[in-house]
Amino acid sequence: MDNIIDTDKKTILIVDDEQPIIDMLVYNLQKEGYNTLEATDGEKAVDLALNENPDLILLDIMIPKIDGLSVCKRIRHTLNVPIIMLTAKSEEIDKILGLELGADDYITKPFSIRELMARIKANLRKGKGNYEEGIAPEANTNKIIVGNLQLDIDKFETRVKNKVIDLTLREFEVLKYLANQPGQVVTRETLLEKVWGYEYYGDIRTVDVTVRRIREKIEEDTSNPKILITKRGVGYYIASGEK
Repeated sequence: MDNIIDTDKKTILIVDDEQPIIDMLVYNLQKEGYNTLEATDGEKAVDLALNENPDLILLDIMIPKIDGLSVCKRIRHTLNVPIIMLTAKSEEIDKILGLELGADDYITKPFSIRELMARIKANLRKGKGNYEEGIAPEANTNKIIVGNLQLDIDKFETRVKNKVIDLTLREFEVLKYLANQPGQVVTRETLLEKVWGYEYYGDIRTVDVTVRRIREKIEEDTSNPKILITKRGVGYYIASGEK
């Protein structure tokens, strides 16, 4: 299907091998004012993502040619676009693997359109931030600096010891929330509510996986973290005295 893109609207790439699901998503997304792109296999998904640079990707795990987890990994090498995994499987391993490979979120089939739309809107808000409001990064430098950690809010840029660290948008938002209150322990439940933007019904493993990914990028020794610290049995915090 040819897609006519309205550049004033957000574009969502739908990746699923079931045409009835694609048709249902296209109908509801376009009704909500989004442009849509469609792919029914992993190869086309990667090609469309890299060439069209959509604002968000809905990515099914079980698709032909290249599976959704591999597609996620390939896209993450180039793009920092929010990715919501769609899966018919309810096993924890699929959700965790998706997050490990750089997905921002997941939703298990069957899902309600209302819940999916809420998650799409939450991820798009996290994804574009100030750019949606037309604020140029050069016009308003807004930084958080805690020890060796530096976050540039306008550029969505993270530095540790002045070295740029490549984080996903979700990882950046977790760090930003914690860095805004250094030394203060934040529970996993609070992070789910404040960063993910909706209830996860107790699925706090999502936070743990995301924190582990962040540590692999910002810590010199993940077994002895100096920046992003665990308060056992409670939650996480950014060390305020990092030298």
